[in-house]
Parts: sequence; structure tokens; C-alpha cells
Amino acid sequence: MPEPGELDQEDAKIVTLARSARARTQAAEGAAVRDTDGRTYAACTVELPSLSLTALQAAIAAAVSSGAEGIEAAAVVTANEHVAEASVQAVRDLAAKAPIFVADPAGAVIEVLA
Repeated sequence: MPEPGELDQEDAKIVTLARSARARTQAAEGAAVRDTDGRTYAACTVELPSLSLTALQAAIAAAVSSGAEGIEAAAVVTANEHVAEASVQAVRDLAAKAPIFVADPAGAVIEVLA
């Protein structure tokens, strides 16, 4: 398991995509996932009157709706101290051991959830 700050190129890519999704929409969080075929999906927090999703839930939904059957890795960019349990569970629904890279708004990985 890579330590924070020691990401390979593919993991760094999903952190960058998550950061971009957050910045583009000024959302509370941005997230990205890489499926087992190497495809990536990015999303941000969804806050509508009839629908609320964490950024990771939205990224997982995008992956699943595109046919992904598993996740290799996930990343979330947030200013919050903790990642919501619902976010972690969305990833775990597809991959029991995929790393979840948690980064601050500047994109620095501060934690890796295994």
C-alpha cells in the first residue's frame, strides 16, 4: 500500500481528476475512481432537493452505470477531517480492499484508507 505522497502515476491521476471535479463545480468534495479495466470516472458532491450523494457515491454510480464491475482505486478531495462512511461503503461495495486516497483541497494526499 503506498504511503501518502508516494503515489504512482495512475493513482496520482485520479487524485488530480478528483481535485479538478471539485474545483470545476466549487463542490464540497470531488472524487474519482479507476475501474478494473483502467477507465476513470470523476464526480463531485450532489446536493439537490430530491437527491444527495457524496462525491465518491456519485463517482461509483457513474462507474457502475457505465458497466464497471470492480474498482482498483478511489480518490476523494475534501476539506473535511473525515471521509463519510457512506463514501467508503460505496467503494467497498465494489472492492473490499481498493485503496481510497484522501487528499486536501491542494491535492496533497493526507491519508490512504485500506
